[in-house]
Amino acid sequence: MSRQRDAPTRAEPRWARVAAVIEVPVGGLRAVSTDNGAVVLANVDGDVYALEDRCSHQDYPLSAGELEGEELECPFHGARFDVCTGRALQLPAITPVRSYQVDVRDGDIYVRLD
Repeated sequence: MSRQRDAPTRAEPRWARVAAVIEVPVGGLRAVSTDNGAVVLANVDGDVYALEDRCSHQDYPLSAGELEGEELECPFHGARFDVCTGRALQLPAITPVRSYQVDVRDGDIYVRLD
């Protein structure tokens, strides 16, 4: 006798509220904690992006860096990352950092953690 298996179900996306929009001014950065670890929020002309708050070169916090347009510079060795994608743009970093999907709802910033 064959047994019918249930169709695989997709898990619902897991979102976490991490900050209010007013806590991340245009051109600013903010470090937040999530279940996935530290995340840095970057506000580029009113659009908020989220990256893992860890330089891929030597694990220093990117939230201590400077945001210039869409580029985030690590203050420790000068590595630069695209805040929209996490792509490494300048040595000494060659490995991208994880980027997270962001959703702004009713003045709050949510980051997708799965």
